[in-house]
Amino acid sequence: MRRLGGKTILSSSATTLAAGILAVVLLAPTASFAQVACTRSGLQYATNLYLKAQEKGESSGLPLAKGLAYIENMKEVDIKDGLINKPLKIDFHRTLIDTATCQTFSEIIDADQANPYVIGTRLRVNHNLIAEIELLITHKGDWLFNAQNYLKYSSSENWGEIPPDQRDTRATLEYAANAYLDAFLQKKGDLVPWGYPCERTEGGMRTGKGLPTDTCEVGVPAGVNIVDRRFIVDPTIGAVQVFCTFEVNGVPDSHLFRVQHGKLRYVHTLTHLPPGFKLPGPPPGARPNAGAGGAPKN
Repeated sequence: MRRLGGKTILSSSATTLAAGILAVVLLAPTASFAQVACTRSGLQYATNLYLKAQEKGESSGLPLAKGLAYIENMKEVDIKDGLINKPLKIDFHRTLIDTATCQTFSEIIDADQANPYVIGTRLRVNHNLIAEIELLITHKGDWLFNAQNYLKYSSSENWGEIPPDQRDTRATLEYAANAYLDAFLQKKGDLVPWGYPCERTEGGMRTGKGLPTDTCEVGVPAGVNIVDRRFIVDPTIGAVQVFCTFEVNGVPDSHLFRVQHGKLRYVHTLTHLPPGFKLPGPPPGARPNAGAGGAPKN
């Protein structure tokens, strides 16, 4: 570097060095994105970025892959028109992390009385970018919807990490989920690994009574074929989530299971009903006055 006519002039070597530094700065990923990866910590970081974006209602800052697939209630839509750009007050969330498929699933509860939501969100990471965002959105008018009840029940449950020597395999977790969903077709639960107690929450309705004998077997209907199953599995917390549809009408659904020692412990169901569609009443055995607010009111 030298001065010429009162001006500072960079030498050619200094100019080259400065240009190189600038190129590195421009091409390097931002610090907030560098931690996104197909590892447990990297997938959790991607989820944290999504949750912050959802709270702000601003998706433009996310590390999105070119050609991102954005899906709501099993239909691809333009992300600019999506719920992700609506600010939500997240009262509670829990996340499954599936490093085998580079996916996460988050159960998200906004129990605002005026405009509540319970959402199941799937993320898929590819080459350190978010390649897919899928939301199963439940709101007023959906199956047994009651966000305040859902918040009360879900937040009180223990979905903590299971000691490594006590964890079920991926195959065991998928089997438990499939066996439960298969029981709906012919109402045969003999192959389902029922656990005791087991608590089931559907939209905000709870089937158990807080007793050691509670079972998730009550109220399983017959003649319902649940198809198009897609799994997210997290053996670390003994959890498996299934996106699926009811074959007769294509109603979008999410079933989330907590499994311990191969047995069902918790079952959570989110079902989005298309406008004008009605399902039968609550399952037999459900507690109509359980929790704050009593029975779900749509």
